[in-house]
Amino acid sequence: MKKWLLLLLVLGAIGGLVGWRYYSAIFGRVTRSYDGKQEVLVPTGADFEELVTVLKFAGVVTEEDRFRTAAELKDFHDAVKPGRYLIPSDMSYHDLINKLRIGDQDPVELVFSEVRLYRELPGLLSRNIELDSLELDAYMMGANLPAQYGFNATTFPTMFIPNTYSVYWNISKEELIDRMAREYKSFWNADRLTKARNMGLSQSEVTILASIVKAETAHLPEAPRIAGVYANRLRQGIPLQADPTLVFALGDFSIRRVLDRHKEIDSPYNTYRYAGLPPGPINIPNGRYIDAVLNAEKHEFLYFCASPEMDGTHLFARTYNQHLANARKYQNALNQRGIYR
Repeated sequence: MKKWLLLLLVLGAIGGLVGWRYYSAIFGRVTRSYDGKQEVLVPTGADFEELVTVLKFAGVVTEEDRFRTAAELKDFHDAVKPGRYLIPSDMSYHDLINKLRIGDQDPVELVFSEVRLYRELPGLLSRNIELDSLELDAYMMGANLPAQYGFNATTFPTMFIPNTYSVYWNISKEELIDRMAREYKSFWNADRLTKARNMGLSQSEVTILASIVKAETAHLPEAPRIAGVYANRLRQGIPLQADPTLVFALGDFSIRRVLDRHKEIDSPYNTYRYAGLPPGPINIPNGRYIDAVLNAEKHEFLYFCASPEMDGTHLFARTYNQHLANARKYQNALNQRGIYR
């Protein structure tokens, strides 16, 4: 009887040790070398062994045997989901495996605010995500893509509204552009659509005009007044004569002083030669400049030029003679600073 009792005690002790080992492997505290949260990027297509390598390299798995034991007990081998995960330093292997199993990703911030040319956009959009910039570039430059969203090749850039967006790190190129399309539709709410209609402009035309206003001034409080000048010119059929459109047409963004010879270029973006708006935007303006156009000042100004103070503001005029006087002041300021092109 004593032998059986002793055997049972030994077996119980062994079972307790085994149970404690497994309990510790799954729920026990993990010692990590970092505080706070550690970013882990699990590539698309990664298998369990690649996942272990990534977790070890990040310092998230410090005791590989314990993690493998926990993964085996929780049957976690073939359910690896790609993505970006932020792992707290005090997270147990039990919670870690649950987070990875269900793909409980932590989003990244996709930020783009200043975009001069559409061809720069793929590089900016892919900066913090898994998607390769060359792959995204090839997709966004595809001839058939704009029509899928109701645009043509020249107006397609107006679909992209600079902002900060939360997306998943492993978002696909199709999902990314779909997201931009949804954000565009969300931005163009009923109020903005009504204002555009009242101006006699389409959504793309508003953004095209906003891109010109953006190129004219970095002083946002002045943007509605400049937009009002262009709105007056459009309404009266006067060519916009916007210098930034010439710079865009010439493709030389080092030009600081537009000369008469620049106005000779035969381009639909030459707003000295062709009345109305150019066919597409000359940059990708943010929502504040689009709203500046939609809320353009009502006034009688038809002209403006940069202030001779060179402080980013402008002088406005109702008549051509007033404008010539203002322009001479600015030209003299350029001459004094040795700026001849």
